[in-house]
Amino acid sequence: MSSVKVTEGHVNVESSKTQLFYRQSEPATGEARMSVLLLHGIRFSSENWLKIGTLEELAKAGCRAVAIDLPGLGQSKSAEAPVAVGQLAPGGFLKEVCDGLGLSQVVVISPSLSGMYSLPFLFQHQELVQAYIPIAPICTEKFTAEQYQSIKLHLYKRMERHGPMPRKKELNLPRTQTFTLTHTHKKSTKINLKHFDFRSQTYQQCCIPFFLNFT
Repeated sequence: MSSVKVTEGHVNVESSKTQLFYRQSEPATGEARMSVLLLHGIRFSSENWLKIGTLEELAKAGCRAVAIDLPGLGQSKSAEAPVAVGQLAPGGFLKEVCDGLGLSQVVVISPSLSGMYSLPFLFQHQELVQAYIPIAPICTEKFTAEQYQSIKLHLYKRMERHGPMPRKKELNLPRTQTFTLTHTHKKSTKINLKHFDFRSQTYQQCCIPFFLNFT
């Protein structure tokens, strides 16, 4: 019998009159130790988290992990986004997603494009966020240093990219730990992001311990 239960479905976002597709994994028995919300970039979808094994590995580690397809992407392609790409979505958008999925005190993993959704959610509903793990998110320049300092999470972790996509603004949040993905040599365990595939098993092996070890 598998130790992991994987399901699919749709969650309603009433304010946008739309539905988003999601994939979910959780332990087959017992209660989950934490909830994880997996977002994605413009060229990806929840399918990537499934294919590289992140959903399975998080469930094996005792987590309830939910990966959604953002509006206009993946199996949410017909869903209309609340704002144009590069603009800040309402903070209530992801709150509705979390409410619809029954997620509270969630660990948010937010790469690239998804910053336009996760950052407003973080600023407006930080009481629902247990930890925030951005991976080169967009829209960081739309907030001030004072706003970043106002965030009071249990822990914030940043995954640094040394590669072709520098952030426009540093995220300087309190209680920060930084994990750097940087250039590599044959005998190094570090990762060269210039030729790095976020769907790869290397990424999987690197990130899962990082996601879990935040307490």
